[in-house]
Amino acid sequence: MFAKTQLVTPENALPGRDAPLPVPPRHEVLDAPLAPPFPAGTEIAEFALGCFWGAERKFWQTPGVVSTSAGYEGGYTPNPTYEEVCSGLTGHTETVRVVYDPSKVSYDDLLRVFWESHNPTQGMRQGNDVGTQYRSAIFYRDDAQRAAAEASRDAYQPVLTAAGHGPITTDLTPATTFYYAEDYHQQYLSDTKNPNGYCGLGGTGLSCPVGAARAQK
Repeated sequence: MFAKTQLVTPENALPGRDAPLPVPPRHEVLDAPLAPPFPAGTEIAEFALGCFWGAERKFWQTPGVVSTSAGYEGGYTPNPTYEEVCSGLTGHTETVRVVYDPSKVSYDDLLRVFWESHNPTQGMRQGNDVGTQYRSAIFYRDDAQRAAAEASRDAYQPVLTAAGHGPITTDLTPATTFYYAEDYHQQYLSDTKNPNGYCGLGGTGLSCPVGAARAQK
């Protein structure tokens, strides 16, 4: 029997499909495009921090964020469905794509939202949500994002350790293909869809000193 807390191997992953899932034209809350092209001057960040319903809401509520979307990343199956991802047989984790204006919010600011919005020490789970699709991950898109992500992780670990938490299990990995999730997952917790819907996200209550370590160098 396949264990949902064990990453599937490429040869055992589901085959997926060639056609991508349809993407809504506009963001339910921010009235911005969900798919490229994005507004000039914006940049992209991608994070996985448990169920993407609550995770996406955290980011669309962040000032300076232009658009967000729910999707799947980090696995092997092309254009997977939600049911396939939940089976653990795609290798993907539930991911939020964040399109942001760097003149209004920095990547460090987004990293702080990421770290403080979930518990990054739980491995293949987030709270009561168990499975590889709930693992914590940062998908960096260039060397600057990689360096910032590494510095923030290294700054946050002593804070977590002092509070009795274990080692950070967050994957820091180059961004791969971001596959958009189904229409009904996009902005799932918006006022017009499911304002009182399930959100399994829970942080540690600990502040992350993002940027402090790099500023001292």
